[in-house]
Amino acid sequence: CIYTLELQQLIDLSTNRPKLAENYTEDTWLKLRDAVGAIQNSTSIKYNLEELYQAVENLCSYKVSPTLYKQLRQVCEDHVQAQIQQFREYPFWGSLDSLSFLKRMNRCWQDHCRQTIMIRSIFLFLDRTYVLQNSLLPSIWDTGLELFRTHIVSDSAVQKRTVDCILEQIEMERNGETVDRSLLRSLLGMLSDLQVYKDSFEERFLIETNRLYAAEGQRLMQERDVPEYLHHVARRLEEENDLMITLETKIICNIPVAGLSTLLDENRVTELALLYQLFNKVKGGLPTLLQFWRDYIKSFGGEIVCTPEKDKDMVQELLDFKDKMDNVAQSCFTRNEGFINAMKEAFETFINKRPNKPAELIAKYVDSKLRAGNKEATEEELERILDKIMIIFRFIHGKDVFEAFYKKDLAKRLLVGKSASVDAEKSMLSKLKHECGAAFTSKLEGMFKDMELSKDIMIQFKQYMQNQSEPSNIELTVNILTMGYWPSYTPMEVHLPPEMVKLQEVFKLFYLGKHSGRKLQWQPTLGHAVLKSEFKEGKKELQVSLFQTLVLLMFNEGEEFSIEEIRTATGIEEGELKRTLQSLACGKARVLNKNPRGKEVEDGDRFNFNYDFKHKLFRIKINQIQMKETVEEQVSTTERVFQDRQYQIDAAVVRIMKMRKTLSHNLLVSELYNQLKFPVKPGDLKKRIESLIDRDYMERDKETPNQYHYVA
Repeated sequence: CIYTLELQQLIDLSTNRPKLAENYTEDTWLKLRDAVGAIQNSTSIKYNLEELYQAVENLCSYKVSPTLYKQLRQVCEDHVQAQIQQFREYPFWGSLDSLSFLKRMNRCWQDHCRQTIMIRSIFLFLDRTYVLQNSLLPSIWDTGLELFRTHIVSDSAVQKRTVDCILEQIEMERNGETVDRSLLRSLLGMLSDLQVYKDSFEERFLIETNRLYAAEGQRLMQERDVPEYLHHVARRLEEENDLMITLETKIICNIPVAGLSTLLDENRVTELALLYQLFNKVKGGLPTLLQFWRDYIKSFGGEIVCTPEKDKDMVQELLDFKDKMDNVAQSCFTRNEGFINAMKEAFETFINKRPNKPAELIAKYVDSKLRAGNKEATEEELERILDKIMIIFRFIHGKDVFEAFYKKDLAKRLLVGKSASVDAEKSMLSKLKHECGAAFTSKLEGMFKDMELSKDIMIQFKQYMQNQSEPSNIELTVNILTMGYWPSYTPMEVHLPPEMVKLQEVFKLFYLGKHSGRKLQWQPTLGHAVLKSEFKEGKKELQVSLFQTLVLLMFNEGEEFSIEEIRTATGIEEGELKRTLQSLACGKARVLNKNPRGKEVEDGDRFNFNYDFKHKLFRIKINQIQMKETVEEQVSTTERVFQDRQYQIDAAVVRIMKMRKTLSHNLLVSELYNQLKFPVKPGDLKKRIESLIDRDYMERDKETPNQYHYVA
């Protein structure tokens, strides 16, 4: 503790220290060498520790670190070499001398460790600058271990005698005598720290153990009857178990648990299982391993979530990482509940380090799996993928962000007919309902309900049309969407052909006749059509969007049009029109010719109908050029979520105050945290409370400003 305190004082010293002379003088080194000698000889140091630390820092600043490091090593080496003779010349006449030898060895080892710590505290600046920057150089502590191992423990005579004496003490205990276990524990720890335990001790220990019990077994079988022999064996096993616990505790505790990262990175399941078994044998071993396991998951997962460059593959990497950690917990950590709970806690921590983005990307990942054209998985595999996604989804705090993006993508799948499987869609909806409750999925369920009701309405509309005196040659299908269920779409006015306008009016008359008081708002951006076309090769059917339909119908009236003429005739917004023309004239199915040729549509381009168009299919789907979701759209979706959150906070505050009438600020905030289902900062809650006070929903107490009253 003294050394730690002194070391902390040295680190915390002010930077305004007096500078030593700029030149590296012999006097400065002699002062440092005297201090090192005093530490090694356990005598008082003549100089102030602060002054010595400052001397080292100045010497390092004047580029003499290599020389200083070599001189320090030499002084330490000379001292360690001088210690070896006392062990070589030590008398060896019996068990008392054996114990005395071990005590001397242990004292020498303990003194060496203490001295090395003290020397390192003085030369800390050297250790943390020059040594740290040179990876081939051992630190001052490692240098101390290396010198002790090289000059004392690796000396063949000293090593043999040390091991002989340890084995002798173990045999004495096996024979019923009392021995100093703490001494044995310390010396075995020394062998382990110096990395000579296996080569110098373990093999001989096993040989001696085998020899002892083989001889004892033969002798006792002849001297004792079976019951006595069995009791002796049980006692021996208990004694050996105590010994093994002593050995294991010291050896296992020296295993570098930090190496767990490497084992996990490389998925070394055999070694991880062995590591768990070893730490399970030691008191306090598993909690240590558990903490490293938790920290590793937070660190590795945090890198996946908090690195924007990995956003494209974030969800897949999270799923793979979760699978990998599940496998380790199951096959290596024997499904230990503590490790499984720690994993869940770590996942929840790191996945919410970056608010909103993981929720958004999980929604998009689900969309990619449920969209038509996803041929990666069978129905069974898709179900397994959705189950895995739900596990990751559980860890997210801001589930309303997921809902906003999921709803937007679901709408596209339903309205454009791009859903891979209705069963898979409803399965995902069921999982979300089970996880988050009926309120979470009510709007999503409403979207499905709208689609089913629309089918029924269209059956009735077709019957209605059959009774009309002037039947239309256009077959109209309409999806009636409840505005509160679906994402909001920006209305876009376009110029429809008279036949379409007339048919819209017929449907409007039909629908409002059945549902008076309702208002219909047409959304042309979501419409699509099937056109019958004639080419030189023959008749074809083109499956196109409504915008593509409006452009193609113009060529019934003329041979060639400029982009300006098409814009005037259709009323389609410029950016949308260019993408539409690009899909018709520059894509795989080029039913229009563009002049001049090119992959992009520019102002001044002219278009004509491609009568020479050929395709092996009769019905051809011409995909609209999809505009990638812009940053503005993502921000807009997120802002809508935040706006909804403000409404929810306001409603929760009013609900609580109406019930409680009077409440302190802290209790109100505590109640809000219990009721709200999304993460929110105290500052945001305070703003909403202030807003409600301004709007006279509540008021502050005149004498206690930190208390609120409900205003009826």
